[in-house]
Amino acid sequence: MLESLAYPALLIASLGLILFACELFTNGIEWTGRKLKLSDGATGSILAAVGTALPETSIPIIALMAGKAGGADIAVGAIAGAPFMLATLGFFVTGTAVFYFTRKGRRGLSMKVDTTVITRDLGFFLVIYTAAFVTTFIPGHHTLRLVVAICLASSYGYYTWVTLRHAGHSDHELDELHLSKFFHLDNHSGFIAVQVLASLGLIVMGAHLFVVAVEHVSAMFGVPAMLLSLLITPVATELPEKMNSVLWIKGGKDTLAIGNITGAMVFQASFPVAIGVAFTPWALSGPTMVSAVIAIFSAGVCYISLKRRKSLSPAVLLTGGAFYLAFIAYLFV
Repeated sequence: MLESLAYPALLIASLGLILFACELFTNGIEWTGRKLKLSDGATGSILAAVGTALPETSIPIIALMAGKAGGADIAVGAIAGAPFMLATLGFFVTGTAVFYFTRKGRRGLSMKVDTTVITRDLGFFLVIYTAAFVTTFIPGHHTLRLVVAICLASSYGYYTWVTLRHAGHSDHELDELHLSKFFHLDNHSGFIAVQVLASLGLIVMGAHLFVVAVEHVSAMFGVPAMLLSLLITPVATELPEKMNSVLWIKGGKDTLAIGNITGAMVFQASFPVAIGVAFTPWALSGPTMVSAVIAIFSAGVCYISLKRRKSLSPAVLLTGGAFYLAFIAYLFV
């Protein structure tokens, strides 16, 4: 009886912890970008994206280092699942947030994004992830795969260089640093770093507790393990990006919100995929193959819309939900 109540309570508590940590993180990362004189695009696409991508990036590394049977399969599933979740649910949740906060009168329906930043992010993602996808059809020549892996990892360095060179802007007012406000201190760089690092630690802790709670709740209700591994657990590890983006959408900071997701997509398509190509068979098939194709198509829809309209519509972001439902339908069929 106690177990039936404890794990659902832990599920709710872990969500609350992640939300609290994301509020601290978004506030701290904005001040970090301001101190470094970075544009919103660079702050969202690099600082925020890499920071919140740490929880899911650690999963394939740990799975491979453990050396247990099935570790490579777990790693490949986690690596392929991250871009898929961001390109589908990540877009959908962000688009839904725009409509929700517009209805509440807290913002306008029109999204004010730096289209150059988001178009560049999606362009990099499509090229890098498509190249990684094609690699699965290359015969198992280890040297060739190592070359591809090095290219994938190096591509993120080039992406970072291009992003930092972008002459963007960051002219909105920032809320006072939460740590400084609570302790009545100045917005010192040291306090900013403490808040960002502490919030990242809380995000990792919250994501871990969420996964543990989901596993037990799923077992209690008889949810198949395959459904858990493909759908539920990846959602938990991607929660930070989604919640950060919702908070920024609420504040009208659309470039930060979308850049947080698209920047994470570029990161997930480079470093983690490079690990998969170099240290696993990287033989995408079945669900992992379909998830990769859907991620590319979903990102492609947003990319084409941005190129044609020179703007981003929340309705286009909602198509990510349709792609996600298509994947669920494929699993059940």
